[in-house]
Amino acid sequence: MKIEVLADYIRTRLNLDEFVDADVSLNGLQVGRPGKEIKRIVCAVDASLATFRKAAEMQADAIFVHHGLFWGKPIAVTGIHYQRLAVLLEHDIALFAAHLPLDAHAELGNNATMAKLLGIADPQPFGLYHGKYIGYSGTLPKPMDVDEIARELDLGPESGLHVLPFGKDMITTVGIISGGAAFEVQDAIAMGLDAYITGETSHTMHPYCQEAGITMICGGHYATEVFGVRQMASEFGVKLGLDASFIALPTAL
Repeated sequence: MKIEVLADYIRTRLNLDEFVDADVSLNGLQVGRPGKEIKRIVCAVDASLATFRKAAEMQADAIFVHHGLFWGKPIAVTGIHYQRLAVLLEHDIALFAAHLPLDAHAELGNNATMAKLLGIADPQPFGLYHGKYIGYSGTLPKPMDVDEIARELDLGPESGLHVLPFGKDMITTVGIISGGAAFEVQDAIAMGLDAYITGETSHTMHPYCQEAGITMICGGHYATEVFGVRQMASEFGVKLGLDASFIALPTAL
């Protein structure tokens, strides 16, 4: 598959153009040689040197990540940024990224996938960010405690799990926004939800949760954002016939 065809597929499938004004990430193709043929693609959370070196070892033609290299401002090609780009250029590896579009996607996204794993039958858009809903909320199929929710999402101490346990022991309604979205617990509070699931915790939000009587489950930024890239690996393999795989490089954060 030509790189341009894959870029168009990703742009359309993940609705990238809808997030131009909402996301500072340069979503879509970030690095790539025109006309390059893509047969093998690896998916990962982060555009790190470790990810790039692993992709080179696997002889990948392309990498798809959630956190790319370019975030809304010019950056000099020096230091670590140079080292990362050097691996891609030396091995002729293309780089694609999708940030908020992969959080928000109703089928392939981080938050929709977590809602599905929890058995939420009719998840509703939740968490308005720069004019776009990026999360989901809904009702669990049965009341669950924090431990059961964490098990369903494969979250634990090794992923950086931290809980602010100020709500009900048995949780029925939840809001979900992956990654670094602790401040959006205020949306869950406003809706009267029992619990809020995100990646990173926040000292600032501790008294908000305590005073509102809501539980905030912080499963780790990385661990709550593996779902979308795993889904994309499956999408690339099943729908496009590419040799696709997921690279796990957990951070425990």
